[in-house]
Amino acid sequence: MPDINDMPGDQQQPRMVKIALVQDQNHGDSEANRSAISRQIEAAAEADCMLVLLQELHNGPYFCQRETMAEFDRAEPIPGPSTQWLARLAGTHRMVIVGSLFERRAAGLYHNTAVVLDADGRLAGCYRKMHIPDDPGYYEKYYFTPGDLGFSPIDTAIGRLGVLVCWDQWFPEAARLMALAGAELLLYPTAIGWDPADSPQEQARQREAWMTIQRGHAIANGLPLLACNRVGFEADASAPGGGSQFWGSSFVCGPQGELLARAPEDAPALLIAEIDLNHGEQVRRAWPFLRDRRIDAYGDLNRRFRDCA
Repeated sequence: MPDINDMPGDQQQPRMVKIALVQDQNHGDSEANRSAISRQIEAAAEADCMLVLLQELHNGPYFCQRETMAEFDRAEPIPGPSTQWLARLAGTHRMVIVGSLFERRAAGLYHNTAVVLDADGRLAGCYRKMHIPDDPGYYEKYYFTPGDLGFSPIDTAIGRLGVLVCWDQWFPEAARLMALAGAELLLYPTAIGWDPADSPQEQARQREAWMTIQRGHAIANGLPLLACNRVGFEADASAPGGGSQFWGSSFVCGPQGELLARAPEDAPALLIAEIDLNHGEQVRRAWPFLRDRRIDAYGDLNRRFRDCA
């Protein structure tokens, strides 16, 4: 296959965007977490970044390891205190910030919600997590109502952002629908880790599967992708000795799945990279997956499962 960058025809001018991912551990309480995040955002601004992506539920611990009614006290309205805080940072530093909050929509109605603050401090939009897991250590169905805003990109000063959240990253349909709606970039705030009891081999398989499927979304849709994960061990108070070791490894890849930057698995990091939002145009010309989709033959995708009978 010829080098996409050497193909004849008019080449679009690069549209370079410098971005940062804040991979961090839980610092013990909301105030400490916000302070750490603010410092990292300031560092990203000093590096001339135009967009910052934060990890899933960054204001506190990953509380979904257990089902406890008191954890609902962590939820807040949107707009609310955290969006006001992020808006000030976005407006001050003239950058787009993508955060992840526990939303209290109404009494008894809560969501896992990503928020996008534009470079002028305006709340540009929200995305409510659509796919909600219910697995050991990830009891999210107890806390979160599935999203009802659909797969709609959010327009910002740097472009159209296809924001999804954690468990969404395993579903190609979510990434595809964002791409079909005109997203120029896929972003995943994430909280995913190992059971420390798993063997090193199993841990490696899980992390590589996580990276591989997301790089596949980038390739299948001709879009760059950012995934920002938590890091560090967080104990499960309901199971002495139990908990989750979040594996970090936040990364940025281009529209051919090429790794542009990757954070360590065991330490906080401010991961900075440059991406060309126009490169996907050349990739899609060479690999026209959207052109060759057989939309007339995909009706069974609306079924839960196709039984043999």
